[in-house]
Amino acid sequence: MLDDFVNTAFAPRTIAAVLAGVAAAATAFTLVQPLIEGDPLAKRMKLVSDEREQIRQRERERLNSRTTLRAEPKAYMKRVVEQFNLGRWLGTETAKAKLIRAGYRGAGAETAFLFFRLVMPITLTAVALFYLFVLEVLDQPFVIRLGLVFAAGFFGLKLPEVYLSNITSKRQAEIRRAWPDALDLCLICVESGMSVENAFRRVSLEVASQSAVLAEELALLTAELSFLPERRVAYENLALRTGLEIVKSLTTALMQAERYGTPVGQALRVLAQESRDYRMTEAEKKAASLPPKLTVPMILFFLPVLFVVLLTPAGIQVYEAMK
Repeated sequence: MLDDFVNTAFAPRTIAAVLAGVAAAATAFTLVQPLIEGDPLAKRMKLVSDEREQIRQRERERLNSRTTLRAEPKAYMKRVVEQFNLGRWLGTETAKAKLIRAGYRGAGAETAFLFFRLVMPITLTAVALFYLFVLEVLDQPFVIRLGLVFAAGFFGLKLPEVYLSNITSKRQAEIRRAWPDALDLCLICVESGMSVENAFRRVSLEVASQSAVLAEELALLTAELSFLPERRVAYENLALRTGLEIVKSLTTALMQAERYGTPVGQALRVLAQESRDYRMTEAEKKAASLPPKLTVPMILFFLPVLFVVLLTPAGIQVYEAMK
């Protein structure tokens, strides 16, 4: 029986059938394997795309969560401003422009600005009167204390403008830092065939991680380019909102390119190079101004300690010799 099994197993027909089965199984596995494994490169690209979308979503949420005075004004603020007609007495010609440059837009921002221009002088004057005339913390003549009270009231009147000036300076410094990179991205988008609107929209998404302020301004520019009847007005509004010469140069170049048909890519390339040179020049200025700024601290703090360290041993030796 064993001999019959061996003869059957090693028969040419059996071996041919086994080889045919193995070949058929290998062919089927070769055809089905790509369907089972999938495309690893496609999976990796999909993961990268999903991660970028999550980052963009987080940046959009961070931009939307910025707390500014763009919301509707409080009822009591609006009532006080309208009742005392503060827009006539405390409003200035440049207040609205300062609010826009500081990032505060809308009627609510102006109402809050006028309200605090009324409240801050009254509050600081009351505090100064309490400390100087009730508690008498300063032993000075009556005229000097009265002058300090008036100075506190004047400082309270100017305090909202000082606050806006500080916020504007911070926003402009942030825009200056990210501006060359934004121009480079815009140049790449324009030379790849995108329109100016799509280029600014794309750059606003990409630059949000570096400068939320610049991303917001570019997003507003994109919206105005889409809805305003004249594109020139959108460019001028961007220059007014930022108040920077480098941004004004870009808007002027874009208006000239649109009016005379000059190539936008060449203008963007020149402006990007100028912006990088300007940023490097500012860094060199800060580095050059460092030695004069260190002179006074060195005289006041370093030299006395140095003299003590150098002269103390000599003084001890002289004292011991005199004993």
